[in-house]
Amino acid sequence: MEQVSPSVPRKAATLLVVRDDPFEVLMLRRHAGATFPSAMVFPGGVVEASDGDEEWLPHLIGAGDLDAEERAYRIAALRETWEEASIVVARRGGSALPDSGPFRDVVGAGGGVLELDRLQHFGHWLTPDVLPKRFDTRFYLAEVDRNVTARFDGGETVSVEWLSPEAALARAAAGDRMLFPTRMNLKRLAESSTVAEALAAAALRPFYAVLPIVVPTPDGGRMLRIPAEAGYGVTEDFQSIS
Repeated sequence: MEQVSPSVPRKAATLLVVRDDPFEVLMLRRHAGATFPSAMVFPGGVVEASDGDEEWLPHLIGAGDLDAEERAYRIAALRETWEEASIVVARRGGSALPDSGPFRDVVGAGGGVLELDRLQHFGHWLTPDVLPKRFDTRFYLAEVDRNVTARFDGGETVSVEWLSPEAALARAAAGDRMLFPTRMNLKRLAESSTVAEALAAAALRPFYAVLPIVVPTPDGGRMLRIPAEAGYGVTEDFQSIS
């Protein structure tokens, strides 16, 4: 039998947008016709070529220690958060934001910039290599003020909610669709009770790229397995893998 080579994963970036009093994270509902249909997710999506454009450099702070790839990942996370939830994270200066237009133009309105060093690396997950649609996704953490308003875009996303990590996990336990990496990063977030605690814990956590493997179960189903070294306190998952 001819062995099928795994597909090359597409680079993607996701942002856990958090706030205090109480400690909450922004959750979006995906459209039924979008990728990961009807799932509860963090804002995020595929890294685009424009995210790595050097024309971004005058509009950035805290990019000096980042290589071009990491810079593009972080810009993608911020761009997707703007497109899906109408939130510009880590911005200084400027007046009212334009309602639409290229993200670089939105950020640059009135002299605004992105503070890339305010994004804290939180996790790194790859889609199992036996699946046809794969992503190489970096998860980041960033704080916003409580007065920031999130709005769904009506296209890819159909609702937005601020939830405690525990409340979001309870939704998943009750049957709400939530992918394994989302649930595991919510579990990790729930280990903290404030934004400062979550940022400090993430800064101390070693980098680890999680590549789940798909394992057949005795009943003919499939489950996901990850190494204990990933640090999530869970190594197996029986819920949906797609």
